[in-house]
Amino acid sequence: MITRRNVLHGTTAVLASGALGASSALGLAANAVTLPFENGERPLVKYPQKRPMIGLTSRPPQLETPFSVFDEGVITPNDAFFVRYHLANIPYDIDPETFFVEVKGKVDKPLKLSLADIKKLPSTEIVAVNQCSGNSRGFMTPRVAGGQLANGAMGNARWKGVPLKTVLDKAGVQANSKQVVFGGMDGPVFDKTPDFAKALDIDHARDGEVMLAYAMNGEDLPVLNGFPLRLIVPGYYGTYWVKHLNEITVIDSVFDGFWMKSAYRIPDNDCNCVEPGTAPKATIPINRFTVRSFITSLQDSAKVKAERQIDLKGIAFDGGKGIKEVAISVDDGKSWMPAKLGKDLGNYSFREWRLPIKLAAGVHSLKSRATSNGGQTQPLEASWNPAGYLRNVVETVHVTAS
Repeated sequence: MITRRNVLHGTTAVLASGALGASSALGLAANAVTLPFENGERPLVKYPQKRPMIGLTSRPPQLETPFSVFDEGVITPNDAFFVRYHLANIPYDIDPETFFVEVKGKVDKPLKLSLADIKKLPSTEIVAVNQCSGNSRGFMTPRVAGGQLANGAMGNARWKGVPLKTVLDKAGVQANSKQVVFGGMDGPVFDKTPDFAKALDIDHARDGEVMLAYAMNGEDLPVLNGFPLRLIVPGYYGTYWVKHLNEITVIDSVFDGFWMKSAYRIPDNDCNCVEPGTAPKATIPINRFTVRSFITSLQDSAKVKAERQIDLKGIAFDGGKGIKEVAISVDDGKSWMPAKLGKDLGNYSFREWRLPIKLAAGVHSLKSRATSNGGQTQPLEASWNPAGYLRNVVETVHVTAS
């Protein structure tokens, strides 16, 4: 008899076995792409539950979404959603019937909640972007260490689950608690490698928006996107979106684990930037997204018909204020035109924009520039930091009309 559990077990068994083999080993991929920066050659690789994706590493898998996907719609399909792991010991074969998440630490009533227990609690949904902190790092000048990603380490999905606040209230958070620490079932291969854990301030954790999600775009979470439960932190970079979530610990101090105290830090100044090649005097943990926008309907070096109407289209998003406007330039920033914003799916979602244009014969530099409801506007010049985070410069697409 074929059951949902059997299907899940079969999928995870394939992931965990050597059957990934030739379809995903980075040196054996049949197709490849070249990202628009030095050493940008990447294989297109195929994993279970995923369409062909841009492969950065295989152990652990790091998969970037082909940028053309973002022109398909504002919701990123599950099979095209990017994958990012730090640790290679991935729990491929999780039984949803025996899985549980533990709530412990400074709480009145420690809990062990099964997936069924969580699904019995009042649910909520939110459309929110998940973006890797290192998205677009490959464009940093001068180059910096870390995964050399283009613009595809992001995605927008409709997440369903239980507000973290509901679970914390059920456990009873004690007075003087300061932070909540989150751990997942993925782990290090070597003992000396720090286990992955992230923390949120107690007020943030209890804001009603942070979620324990078990569904993504109406389906169970894909294995490589955190099945069966992951943390959703709307507006915050993906490093906080802990996958395979099984530990929630309330503490009365500031968490000093490696992935908070040492890694994922940004300069502590107004621009979160420093002069290229220099080190910041002080740092803070990375947090909310910067405002960004992209042209999705035309790729760089595209060729179009001169004097023929083009329905220019793209997306914009920010860290939770929502998009106020998107301006478009077809003359390399000399003049700007307002684009029409599409349906508003919430302040944490991609916002589609459109603008019909006609281009005279010649080469054109097209730009999009978003402004958030909070007043933040994309800069015309890129800033720099040693980790290659927070890129949100106005992007340019070069087009030839003839």
